[in-house]
Parts: sequence; C-alpha cells; structure tokens
Amino acid sequence: MESLNSKSVIRWKKFMAFGARLGCHQMPERSFFIKGYQFFVCARCTGVIAGEIIAIATFFFIKPSLILSLLLLIPMAVDWGLQYLKILESTNIRRFFSGLISSIGLTFLYIKFFVFIFKLLIKLFS
Repeated sequence: MESLNSKSVIRWKKFMAFGARLGCHQMPERSFFIKGYQFFVCARCTGVIAGEIIAIATFFFIKPSLILSLLLLIPMAVDWGLQYLKILESTNIRRFFSGLISSIGLTFLYIKFFVFIFKLLIKLFS
C-alpha cells in the first residue's frame, strides 16, 4: 500500500468509512481486495449492492413472479445457515453470489410491494 498520506489512501479510507456507515462488518478475510486495497464492503455486501442494481434495472422488463422472488432468497439463507451452524465454511465467491441472487429477489419483492401500494393509492384517490 502507498504512503499513509497519499490521495489513494485518503480516498480508500473515505470509501471504508462509507462502507461502515452502510452497516457492513468489513472483515478483511471476507472481503475482496483490489491492488492491495480492501473493498469497502465485504463479499456478500458487494453481491447485495450489485444485485440491487441489477434488479432495479431489469424489474419492468422481466416481470418476476412472487414465487421466483421468494425462491431467490434461499441461496443466502442456505449459505449463511451452513456457515453459522459450522457445517460448511463459506467462501468469498459463494458469499458474493448468494448475496447477488438473494438481493435480486428481495429487491423484486420491495418493488412489487411499492408498485402494489402505489396502484392501491391511485385507486383510492381517483
């Protein structure tokens, strides 16, 4: 890593502070590194953020069902549960993809809920 006062280190520290404010534990062993710098959120949170972006960008094109949205929540629950019960230690790749898939499902559910409420309000006030 560069000297402690370099612009890159200062920028990295700001990103790390932002990741901490997002609520990520930022454990180094559960995080990706780019050119020696720890990513500002862990592998699972990285997947969650990417999944949210994908879900928002694709929701109105693919019209996911409620069942599909709920099924997409399973990978993270299984990965987390196996690790929590000390049955199988997760890897950063598995954390990333379980976070990605599950956050797509959860974001679809959030959007479905807000669309439902919006339509209900339109019906009530028209």
